Amino acid sequence: MSGWYSTSEAPQGVRVLTKIEDVRGTRNKCFLTLRGRLWFTDEPNSMYVYYQPTHWRFA
Repeated sequence: MSGWYSTSEAPQGVRVLTKIEDVRGTRNKCFLTLRGRLWFTDEPNSMYVYYQPTHWRFA
């Protein structure tokens, strides 16, 4: 899992690559931005996602 960090250490307001990785495998890999406690998509009228990523890394 080289280069991946726990989302508890994620920077605020920075676009990063995120994923969920657990016993069910790796899924939901996408670019998101953390604002407060919510993760937002990159679209112009962005909305938050309904899950909590487990890992992140710089794009």
